[in-house]
Amino acid sequence: MRLTDLETPALVLDLDLFEQNLDTMDHILEGSSAKLRPHYKSHKCPALAKIQMERGAKGITCAKLGEAETLVEAGFPDILIANEVVQPQKIAKLAYLARKTKLTVCVDSAKNIQDLQQAAALAGSTIHCYVEYNAGLNRCGVSSFQEAYDLARQVQCADHLTFDGIQAYAGQLSHEEDEAARLATVRQVEQTMGELKAYLEERGLPVREISGASSATCAWKAQGGVYTELQAGSYIFMDQAFGGVHLPFQRSLTVLTTVLSRNSHNLTVDAGAKSFGLDQKEPVCVQLPDCPIRISEEHITLDGENLPYQVGEQLSFYPGHCCTTVNTFDFIYFKRGEQVVGRAPIAGRGKAQ
Repeated sequence: MRLTDLETPALVLDLDLFEQNLDTMDHILEGSSAKLRPHYKSHKCPALAKIQMERGAKGITCAKLGEAETLVEAGFPDILIANEVVQPQKIAKLAYLARKTKLTVCVDSAKNIQDLQQAAALAGSTIHCYVEYNAGLNRCGVSSFQEAYDLARQVQCADHLTFDGIQAYAGQLSHEEDEAARLATVRQVEQTMGELKAYLEERGLPVREISGASSATCAWKAQGGVYTELQAGSYIFMDQAFGGVHLPFQRSLTVLTTVLSRNSHNLTVDAGAKSFGLDQKEPVCVQLPDCPIRISEEHITLDGENLPYQVGEQLSFYPGHCCTTVNTFDFIYFKRGEQVVGRAPIAGRGKAQ
């Protein structure tokens, strides 16, 4: 099948560029003790996660329990939910899923740890835990070594929980375009995590893992010797939001559209806000990257005099934000050149619970 045979809008992955990004990550990890635990939220596709595992990933990171459930159903052996799970009904499900696979969850409160222990005891399972430390994102996590110790000790004393380490995700650096500022904060966070590890281990709490990092910081953290797990996700796709960060990864993901209407002043394609994540940057037309656009629900209009595309022809767009764009599609199509060579379901689409 050729690209022109696809009904649009369609989410398309260039396999050649995708594989180049995998190779680049392999190169980043050469000589490092850190392991890749790629983030499922970027692609939400078990088929792509399996490729990442085949390429050496130690396990998969996800954001929500619903995403983890799709990974359990697909047979993944090691899953991290890089978030807290606190609702009683969700905790019960988490404890049940932990009977089927190694499942790790983040914690930052004593009540949550107590609830996880009770649910795991009822289910007859073991839940692995990372104590989350606030690395500057100011979203979740504790902010002192003593708090981290108290929670880690509580987990260690719970017979259906296992304390495995720390999550410290400095997400505020993901799109920091000032490389010197980005590196300085990475080094500061690494120093703090090294000190926290020493603090806990001096008090009898072994820290096996320190988990975090994004596509923008993974190269430094791979070589820093402190982080053991890298949760990079967007590296396989890239998007407009990373445009000013200057990473060594290629833009492999596009949304294919069809020109619906044109005149001498503009043209309009058949994809709009319902097909793109607009929370970070706007999409950009691959063929007309400098052309200003207007976005409505179902359409993007490109403004320009006598644009050289006719009704029925196709235009591709780089997403502004790959993760939220993927979440609008049921399938991702794979291409080599102009040929469509396969597709896979986005099983984690809409799994926001």
